[in-house]
Amino acid sequence: MSSQAARAHMSIGEVLALLQGEFPDVSISKIRFLEGEGLIEPERSPSGYRKFTYADVERLRYILSEQRDRYLPLRVIKDRLDAADREERPVAPPRALPDEPVREVRLTRQELLAAASLSEEALTELEDFGLVEAVARHYDAEALAVARSVGALAAFGLRARHLRVVKAAAEREAGLVEQAIAPLLRRRGPGAIAKADETAGEISGLLLELHASLLRSGVRGALGR
Repeated sequence: MSSQAARAHMSIGEVLALLQGEFPDVSISKIRFLEGEGLIEPERSPSGYRKFTYADVERLRYILSEQRDRYLPLRVIKDRLDAADREERPVAPPRALPDEPVREVRLTRQELLAAASLSEEALTELEDFGLVEAVARHYDAEALAVARSVGALAAFGLRARHLRVVKAAAEREAGLVEQAIAPLLRRRGPGAIAKADETAGEISGLLLELHASLLRSGVRGALGR
């Protein structure tokens, strides 16, 4: 399998990261539960890890939307999904990316400024505080995501200098992932790197879930709830 084809699939942690912005209460355990109930059927790698496609993400988005917006029980949602599967039609108009290899994002400085709606001053500040970094004078998808997020937070008075603590926390969490997968990388056998990548994705998802829960708890505490 080529590296592009491999990246057409996502780990459960990557799926969680895609959905949590729209569904803050979604969790890895919730996704596993929906799989156990037969509402989704992700592929499995030879080592047993789940491999999700964009079609799987769209299916999950439909399930979560029907629960949240229409209060439908899972039995009814499953019946609708089964009917759609029999008729070979989508359950809802697709909003995710098509199920194809992910194209590399490689933006110039001007393209990043335009895509993220940032000023030159704001981007320079991001770079000064280590939140965004160009590689060979170009910016990747992560740089674009960071730039857009920081741009949105600026509306609440939060600037790059305020977000150094977020970067520091992310780096510490990345260190935990690196520590956890180190034994897998030391094996150096066939499939070791692929298994380490899958494991890193799942651990990252769990850390995202934990981080989101702790953040919500902290905010509730600040509000006196």
